[in-house]
Amino acid sequence: MADLTPGKLVIEGKTKQIFDLPNQPGKVLVQSKDKITAGDGVKSDVMEGKSAISNATTCKVFELLNIVGIKTHFIKKASETAFVSLKCDMVPIEWVTRRVATGSFLKRNVGVPEGFRFNPLKLETFFKDDANHDPQWSEEQLLSATLQVGGLTIGKDEIEFMNRTTVTVFEILEKAWASIDCALIDMKIEFGVNEGELMVSDVIDSDSWRLWPSGDKRHMKDKQVYRNLQVVTPEALEIIKSNFQWTAERLDLLLPAPKALVVVLMGSPTDEEHCKKIVKTCRDLGVPAQMRVTSAHKGTAQTLAILAQYEGSGVPTVFVAVAGRSNGLGPVLSANTAYPVINCPPVKSDTVARDIWSSLDVPSGLGCTTVMYPEAAGLAAANILGLTDHVIWGRLRARALNNYLSLNVADKKLRDF
Repeated sequence: MADLTPGKLVIEGKTKQIFDLPNQPGKVLVQSKDKITAGDGVKSDVMEGKSAISNATTCKVFELLNIVGIKTHFIKKASETAFVSLKCDMVPIEWVTRRVATGSFLKRNVGVPEGFRFNPLKLETFFKDDANHDPQWSEEQLLSATLQVGGLTIGKDEIEFMNRTTVTVFEILEKAWASIDCALIDMKIEFGVNEGELMVSDVIDSDSWRLWPSGDKRHMKDKQVYRNLQVVTPEALEIIKSNFQWTAERLDLLLPAPKALVVVLMGSPTDEEHCKKIVKTCRDLGVPAQMRVTSAHKGTAQTLAILAQYEGSGVPTVFVAVAGRSNGLGPVLSANTAYPVINCPPVKSDTVARDIWSSLDVPSGLGCTTVMYPEAAGLAAANILGLTDHVIWGRLRARALNNYLSLNVADKKLRDF
């Protein structure tokens, strides 16, 4: 087991301490405190047990983000009150994403009614400066500051990275909370730099967001309850602690085993390699996938029996039909099920037109779609299943973000050549 004995104190904040790990180079121990604060630390109270609740919340949130493919500093939970992360130099900016207008936004934007919904999301940045109450910064101010963090100059490309990532993180968590009928109203995150690479850092707990069960502000479970207190009493702190515990416990529901399936049916075992590529794409996105061999022409009854087997399982399923030449497999499946069917013919260079046309030219009344490439078939199936599975949706959303960011990195490299 790795030695997690803490070394020197690197930095201490209002609600956490960060220690070096002498036997784990490049890593730190993030230790939560039993403290709750508001108003830049002006309001502060001890809340026994908060450190364990906050640590549990942060670990579960970062586990979800890591699983779907967001780059974070989080490595693992170390104890009830601490976790291990990569050692980062922190960007001194809070990135705030808002879906619903409430709180300080209303004070700064007089005339906007509470409950105004932002589509697209509203993104704001605040410079971390307690003495000046974390002033809001425009992108122009952020660019002009030319912040130097961990050897990285925060310029337009870095700001774009953080803007895009912040929105994606919110959308992933919003979708996750919505799966258990909780509305994520707004949240803040921070970024750090490790070995020249930007990543989501710090903590994400009940101090970081507004969370309203069933979208009802009266049932809020976040730190706003503490901010609203005129007088802090032991009884009030117990209610807040109970709210935070409720949140930490509900996070266990946000990492379910996938309840989804892609069934790849091939008309001939000679199409196995083509089908394996579809399965790989699905599994890379966390989507379970199986392969079956059946011919709608030569074994129609068997094809329909296989179809009935999966329809009766109660698991949301997408069927992918792999058949060339005269594709009867996709149309037969589509005609006999309300489940989605995707054709992905194994085209050959000498018969490409015929292979594709036999999948496109289907009888009227059928809704099977056709794609040419195995990866596209896997992605299309995942897109459908992601409508009812927030983890699959999150993987797709993170994949789109990472594709975009990779292009930006390539663009910058050639731009600076």
